[in-house]
Amino acid sequence: MISDRIKFLREKAGYSQAQLAKKLDVTRSSVNAWEMDLSTPTSQYVVAMARLFHVSTDYLLGLESEFSLSLENYTQEEIALLYNMVKYFDDHR
Repeated sequence: MISDRIKFLREKAGYSQAQLAKKLDVTRSSVNAWEMDLSTPTSQYVVAMARLFHVSTDYLLGLESEFSLSLENYTQEEIALLYNMVKYFDDHR
């Protein structure tokens, strides 16, 4: 459900509802309504949240079950650093 995904991603990013609302230029009550499944964000906000959280819109909408990160807006240096971090954690399990 999109409500669960929004809350999960918001908390994972360390944002309060108010902070997410500010980033999306909506009210905190809008974010709360999305997370409580009282309303659904428009496609504009689904896309904005997918970009903000670096996930696909399909994941956010619940069409994909696996979590993945989009590296689209990262530099090659940042991507290499992320891959090195993942390798480090895989090696130390």
